[in-house]
Amino acid sequence: MRIIDLTEEHKSSYLVCLEDWSEEIRGASRVKEEWYNKMKDKGLRVKLAQDEHGVVGGMIQYFPIEYSWVEGKDLYFISCIWVHGYKKGRGNFQNKGMGKAMLQAAVEDAKELGAKGIVAWGLSLPFWMKASWYKKQGFTPVARKGFLDEVLLWKTFTDDAVPPKWVQQKKKPEKSPDKVTVTCLNLGWCPAMNLACERAKDVASEFGDKVEVESINTFDKSTFNEWGIADSLYIDGKKVRTGPPPSKEKLRKIIEKKVRRK
Repeated sequence: MRIIDLTEEHKSSYLVCLEDWSEEIRGASRVKEEWYNKMKDKGLRVKLAQDEHGVVGGMIQYFPIEYSWVEGKDLYFISCIWVHGYKKGRGNFQNKGMGKAMLQAAVEDAKELGAKGIVAWGLSLPFWMKASWYKKQGFTPVARKGFLDEVLLWKTFTDDAVPPKWVQQKKKPEKSPDKVTVTCLNLGWCPAMNLACERAKDVASEFGDKVEVESINTFDKSTFNEWGIADSLYIDGKKVRTGPPPSKEKLRKIIEKKVRRK
């Protein structure tokens, strides 16, 4: 196994989280690319894990916490670590130590860059980005929030590092009296969230002027601070779970039900 920095050769695979086989993910990669182009000169770091044959099976991205959806200073923030686990496409690379190797490389890199620590986020629920996995790698929980029990964890490099904090939600989308509203707040870093928004917009278009769509890019810090939300999908003011991205069928049922009630 080998851990490498992102190169132009692997950029297209990175933009779709190694899911080159998914036409939908490829279609939603434009938003990720826009985010990448904004972040590449702002401290974004991306490392990839290659197997003994040179095939990329995992990726990790991290950047200064000031550009994240978490409050903190002089820290690096891991927004995503992913080892491809599907049989289709490049195959299943999980349970081979790639995640641990990439995380260790990111920790050492952040330390060399002069950060006071590195922060990750995870879920208490036993699926993607498990907080328990980070604990096993020596990260310490510092804050929790939300109905999914999202956990902030960190590893410090200096004694004067200040713990990160979750930014609290400040407002939510308002409902319209005569139309169903679909509101997507999106930072752009996650293809899964980008896909959820694309699916919601596509389904909303099927209902014509009965549904109003609002897309809010939260990359701008003032916009993010106004909402206190980086990534969320709302239908008529109610939050829709986006992990994993809801299917078009599910979104269609939700919107159709709301339209009938107007």
